[in-house]
Amino acid sequence: MTLSIPVPDVAMVLAAGRGTRMAPLGDDRPKPLLDVAGRSLIDRAFDRLVAAGVTRVVVNLHHKGEMIRGHLGGRRDLDIAFSDETDALLETGGGVAKALPLLGTDPFYVINADALWFDGMKDTLHRLARRFDPARMDAILLLNPTVGAIGYPGMGDYVMWPDGALTRREETQVSPFVFTGVQILTPDLFAACPPGAFSLNLLYDRAEEAGRLFGLRHEGDWLCINTPKGLDAANQALAA
Repeated sequence: MTLSIPVPDVAMVLAAGRGTRMAPLGDDRPKPLLDVAGRSLIDRAFDRLVAAGVTRVVVNLHHKGEMIRGHLGGRRDLDIAFSDETDALLETGGGVAKALPLLGTDPFYVINADALWFDGMKDTLHRLARRFDPARMDAILLLNPTVGAIGYPGMGDYVMWPDGALTRREETQVSPFVFTGVQILTPDLFAACPPGAFSLNLLYDRAEEAGRLFGLRHEGDWLCINTPKGLDAANQALAA
């Protein structure tokens, strides 16, 4: 099967969150710089991007942003640009919207700085590009089965239909898939987006209503690292 689009060579890494649920571990450094098995979360995300062929990464900064900027200054395998949100945290959607001039006009990866996953038989980011069809989709989200997600205690996020289309779960529903924080988005998704801070969930819901939100089931392992307990589970999983 040929790629629907070339593998994106540009990505955005979302690193501006405050990581409040990680307290007290995040008191002295931002969550993306926390270590899992001796390597920081953000470096692990960057390693995956480099392996997939990404050459340019935009990183948004807010909480302890200068620590992240300084840490990434040691990397020479990527062209790194920063989108500064020091004065006002823009949430996930507003953060990407602000960075659009740095991301270009083609589809791009967006990855949470704390996203930690391991590939199955094939490179996960390449699988996303292979499945993404810009003629039909504004976004494709990498989803992991809710049952079996390491360190994840929640109720899931989406129902995925046989063609890959997504429906957000009802408030009291337990859904079979959880969003991993790994995705491909197109700039068209941000048409008529609101100014300032807003969540990407707003745009996912719009894309769902238009029939342009799709998902891909992850074939490897995904680790949820939202709390100290999740970080412990990730360290135990890697040790095993």
